[in-house]
Amino acid sequence: GGITAEEAKRSSHLNIVGMVGSIDNDFCGTDMTIGTDSALHRIIEIVDAITTTAQSHQRTFVLEVMGRHCGYLALITALACGADWVFIPESPPEDDWEDHLCRRLTE
Repeated sequence: GGITAEEAKRSSHLNIVGMVGSIDNDFCGTDMTIGTDSALHRIIEIVDAITTTAQSHQRTFVLEVMGRHCGYLALITALACGADWVFIPESPPEDDWEDHLCRRLTE
């Protein structure tokens, strides 16, 4: 009752734009989904903070990032931070990955 018939006719079409709110960056046809950039920014901040502690204590740290079935954030984080090892769901590790990782850490 608050809209006149003329106003309703003038606005009879409705343009809808969908925005994907995923951090996985796995939506077909998009360069980057909403949430991916902010999630990556936060992860890099955390890695920077952890790196100082890891170096001062001469320790290895394992960091798990968001992403569920998509390894985009893990892969980009590994590239940006110079990680020695990265696991992504798209390319599961071989069966003996634990032994290989332990050998690399002791070299």
